[in-house]
Amino acid sequence: MKAKTMFYCTECGNETPKWAGKCPACGAWNTIVEQPELPKAAAKNGGKAPKAGLSARRAYPVSDLRADEEIRFPTGMGELDRVLGGGAVKGSLVLVGGAPGIGKSTLMLQICSKLCEFSKVLYVSGEESEHQLKLRAKRLRVESSSLLVISETSLGDVMESVALEQPDVLIVDSIQTLYNEALESPAGSVSQVKDCTMALMQLAKGQGVTVFVIGHVNKEGSIAGPKVLEHMVDCVLYFEGDRHTSYRILRAAKNRFGATNEIGVFEMRDEGLAEVENPSEMLLSGRPDDAPGTCVTCVMEGMRPVLAEIQALVVTSAAGNPRRTSNGFDYNRAAMLLAVLEKRGGLKVSACDAYLNIIGGLYLDEPAADLAAAVALASSYLDRPIPGDLVAIGEVGLTGELRTVNQLAQRISEVRRLGFRTCLVPAHRAESLHAPQGLQLIPVRNIGEAIRAALRPRE
Repeated sequence: MKAKTMFYCTECGNETPKWAGKCPACGAWNTIVEQPELPKAAAKNGGKAPKAGLSARRAYPVSDLRADEEIRFPTGMGELDRVLGGGAVKGSLVLVGGAPGIGKSTLMLQICSKLCEFSKVLYVSGEESEHQLKLRAKRLRVESSSLLVISETSLGDVMESVALEQPDVLIVDSIQTLYNEALESPAGSVSQVKDCTMALMQLAKGQGVTVFVIGHVNKEGSIAGPKVLEHMVDCVLYFEGDRHTSYRILRAAKNRFGATNEIGVFEMRDEGLAEVENPSEMLLSGRPDDAPGTCVTCVMEGMRPVLAEIQALVVTSAAGNPRRTSNGFDYNRAAMLLAVLEKRGGLKVSACDAYLNIIGGLYLDEPAADLAAAVALASSYLDRPIPGDLVAIGEVGLTGELRTVNQLAQRISEVRRLGFRTCLVPAHRAESLHAPQGLQLIPVRNIGEAIRAALRPRE
């Protein structure tokens, strides 16, 4: 008898009886895949109405439910605790995604050193043997009798190990290697990922086990498997960075127990991941002196002010259609700033190729970086360097005016702490600001004033 199959959307998890080029639920194209149909469990009581005397799950008034504050515990990595919102929550399900080789397994194994001081940890690896895990743990100096490791890919065997060992923390590396023997589909398929994640979620909520799940990302940069996977878990963390560089950035895409705008910065070393408590110094290291087209700004990553370097290159275009490229900066906002420079700043950049790059792998998505980007573009176009001790903070409007940004006082305090002596700020907010000793605030009203103030000769 031919096995029945169903069609799933990898973007939203919607099930359809037949294939279609466009998902009828979310509208995504080319996301429908075919998988064997899940075995249907027998309906309770044969689908009949419950008989008298049978117990059923009751519903309770919301006023009678307890609302105790969640129990948090430190992971031993301050940067990870910051992204999680102050530490891991007991009974939560956390998904850590990232490209292969970026350091996800290293991060998870390193936190075991601290977790094993007050809890029992079960590390399930579907990609490495116990011997390989031992070699990695030895290199990371993770040694504890409370750390239990097992190389297993069967969901049933993993659940048996959990029932036998009764761990407080469960780490699964990775969800794409786990499979349920009751399903005919291969490991990593849509149905397997959904079913295994659902089982882990029931384990976390039912028994209070904190579960960390590692997931690989696809070529589009999202976690492989159905998009519904991210909706099932409590927290989604992305571990980002270039494998050819030593710095890594951990950011939260979803967090039911904290903010999603915090980042954690790590440096990959021979002995493992090291926390970078001051990412501004890391992002500004190696900055060239007296080079046109570079300017520093201060952005807020959660409650942490971070100084980032914006580099720009404007050259005469050899083609009829000038090229625009941005890396780490919104493309449409970069095009808007070029138009403002053309119309309000008097710079003929429409016939030039323009390139914007944010150093260190950051993505600047807040308007406070507008002024620094515009000044860097003007500096490259005019081939005049910006003083190395200058920082620009402000939002640029379509009429060329400068708008204020939030938490400006906290930003300028960080600017002074790192040794900068001059800061361009919007004029209508400068009067209410108290400049730290040694920092000069230059109020500017529009993009023209900002360019003149940034590029004028210094005494």
